[in-house]
Amino acid sequence: MKHMLKNKKKWILLAALVLMLIVFGLYRYYIYVTQDIRAEETAAILKAKQVTGLVKVTDTQKSVWDSICWTIEGLDKDNRPILVWVQMDGNGKVKAGEGAVHEELLANGLSENQIKQKIEQEIPDLDKTRLTLGMYSGEYAWQLFYRSKDHYYYQFYRFSDGQSIGGPFTLPNR
Repeated sequence: MKHMLKNKKKWILLAALVLMLIVFGLYRYYIYVTQDIRAEETAAILKAKQVTGLVKVTDTQKSVWDSICWTIEGLDKDNRPILVWVQMDGNGKVKAGEGAVHEELLANGLSENQIKQKIEQEIPDLDKTRLTLGMYSGEYAWQLFYRSKDHYYYQFYRFSDGQSIGGPFTLPNR
């Protein structure tokens, strides 16, 4: 009986060790897979802090449409909510040149709640939405991804005034 109990303990410990190794391996794999996007996000935040009045980051979003852009939400030195758009090149680096980084007070445009209200009025049968900040044709925009009547769409709204600037673009059904 003692021998069977010892054997059970060994198997339980061995199973626990194998499980811990699997979890650790999955964690390391996740770190490896996401390292490029985290490096790109960090580069965008550092550039935003260097070039603009951003002092505290509260949220970041990546947008990819006609260009790659990180939108960084945060606070300036006067504790005012600001947004910073940082354009990236295709290699995970901040674009060089004028206009690669743009700063706006959140008060100078439509907030997420304001644009959501506008969208709900315009598209009453809206379902499964995702709203992010980004760029469309060189303009700073809200990017809406949504489902309506069994189709998926993209629609863009200018950040400053909420006017539609592109779309709706229909994604093909399978």
